[in-house]
Amino acid sequence: MTVQLGDVAPDFSADTTEGKINFHQWLGDRWGVLFSHPKDFTPVCTTELGEVARLKPEFDKRGVAVIGLSVDPVESHRAWASDIAETQGHALNFPVIGDPEHRVADLYGMIHPNANDTLTVRSVFIIDPAKKVRLTITYPANVGRNFKEILRVIDALQLGDRYQISTPANWEDGDDVIIATTVTNEEARQRFPKGFKELKPYLRVTPQPNK
Repeated sequence: MTVQLGDVAPDFSADTTEGKINFHQWLGDRWGVLFSHPKDFTPVCTTELGEVARLKPEFDKRGVAVIGLSVDPVESHRAWASDIAETQGHALNFPVIGDPEHRVADLYGMIHPNANDTLTVRSVFIIDPAKKVRLTITYPANVGRNFKEILRVIDALQLGDRYQISTPANWEDGDDVIIATTVTNEEARQRFPKGFKELKPYLRVTPQPNK
């Protein structure tokens, strides 16, 4: 199965390091980040889980629930957790799914036979409160994920949903944003009291509305 942007994130029940969950029920009305790992006790993934634990307050601030997945069982995750805390300085503070039968991995298309026919690739799914998939990224096994970029994308998605704007290349929180082409100039003057600059009829920039 291939999960594409705009799809409803597949629901599932699974055992995690924090007990059994039903995914949609666990998410509730929050945003979510589901990210997978090839297996436990792997070097790159150890650093990633530690980094997500360190950044957990940033995800919480944005109303985002984070959850990991590995094809190893939960008992293995719990043993791995001590290595993560020891080497990364941050203990696991979010659930990690045990998926030894690859049920969730297959549901989300996390196993790519041309990369490895048994292990999950390192995928990221950002899911909105309506359970729609808003972003997918797949990384090779030897490249660590940039979770600050994932936070940046969440900021952009949440801002866009709230204000009908888009974000330009390399946008960072506080930079100017782009007004949606569906918004007329008259509407834009009402919605964006800080004003806007029309570079082209289809390209109008305005200061970030919530700053």
